[in-house]
Amino acid sequence: MADFSRRDVFKLAGVGALIGTMHLSSTACAATTASRMLPPSKGNRVVIVGGGWAGMTAAKHLKKEMGDKVDVVLIEKRKIFMSCPISNVWLGGLVEMDFLMHDFHTPASKYGYTFINATVTDIDRDKKRVYTTEGYVDYDYLILAPGIRYNYDAWFKGDKDMARICATHFPSAFIPGSEHVALKRKVDNFEEGTFVLVVPPPPHRCPPAPYERAAMIAHVFKKNGVKGRLIILDPKDQIKPKGPGFRQAYEQLYLDIVEYVPNAKVKEVDPVNKVIKTTAGDFKFDDANLNPPHQAGDLAWKAGLVNPKTGWCDVDQLTLQSKLDPHVFVAGDASSVKGFPKSGDMAHNHTQNMVVKALTALLKGKDPYEAVKAPTNTCYSMVNGSPKEAIVINVLYEIDRKKKAPVKKKVNVENTRSARLAHATFEWAKALYRDMFS
Repeated sequence: MADFSRRDVFKLAGVGALIGTMHLSSTACAATTASRMLPPSKGNRVVIVGGGWAGMTAAKHLKKEMGDKVDVVLIEKRKIFMSCPISNVWLGGLVEMDFLMHDFHTPASKYGYTFINATVTDIDRDKKRVYTTEGYVDYDYLILAPGIRYNYDAWFKGDKDMARICATHFPSAFIPGSEHVALKRKVDNFEEGTFVLVVPPPPHRCPPAPYERAAMIAHVFKKNGVKGRLIILDPKDQIKPKGPGFRQAYEQLYLDIVEYVPNAKVKEVDPVNKVIKTTAGDFKFDDANLNPPHQAGDLAWKAGLVNPKTGWCDVDQLTLQSKLDPHVFVAGDASSVKGFPKSGDMAHNHTQNMVVKALTALLKGKDPYEAVKAPTNTCYSMVNGSPKEAIVINVLYEIDRKKKAPVKKKVNVENTRSARLAHATFEWAKALYRDMFS
């Protein structure tokens, strides 16, 4: 049975220690939330809350665009960056954890923005103030990049005990951190029986991610000689996107392992007795990766910017300014831009080409709608581990100035898996990591 290397054991121990320290500091520093951390703003301070793909992109490129004319402050609770993109590849044992991890200090030092390692406790939009466990910071504009949260209420109707049991024993691992470590241990140590993967209903973070994850889990099972099967429960009627590519991989590489079940909308989840009831039938399992519906991250709710009917932040389709507060831009997965997948590449692209361009124009007294540029979105999916093979989708957008909205211009899909695309997967990730952290 495959297991972690000694290097990974020490890395994972370090990640766990950092995560534990992060939670302890929240309580220890709570008494300092009333103190001002930085001098009062002089009218040009942009505070970025969230150091994921969107937040890191915003900090660097806003500072590059404006230089000393803008005071950029990035606030992030994690002590180290861990990437969700490529985490499925790590789950499959095809790359070491080093590849996913980066520090926050190097880019802050290089590009001249302020990095604050603290947990945000509140956002007062009337006072334009972000409160943290270390004190508060005033802003003139706020870029909110909170990522996602899990909506366990959709399954458990307010039963927090059952939600906690589900999250603890069958973690989703769509938010970077210890959940990924737990899932990898599950997959590496699974020996026999039924393993269920629940695909969350759309919209959710990275549409192809559950299907890529299934391929990587199947790869590990195949390599380890697991006597069992992986059942994919999908609420949709078919795999989307890159359906043909994923189906071919399941049928040609993992036929005796993977069972794909469409139209399987979750009706009830019992994490104690290990049963899932769906519109496609009931399924008992021995272990699982249970993924509830996604919503905008907690900080978006704390700021009062989420539409409770959708669970996402309503924004201007071009500038990504909140429709409830023009001084707040919502970057990354929490926004509701039509046609934008909630992916790392899209977060990087729309933050750089729309959020930063629009905000820079406003700070210079120019028209933000004329400044925004059309983004692109590229998503590679590893479907085979031996040899490494991947598929890809690329979407080009254009700006409709009359409708003030982005529209899809061209969609390119390569569903034939290849080593060339696997190599391109790593080169794509390296390029984006360099852009955010180097």
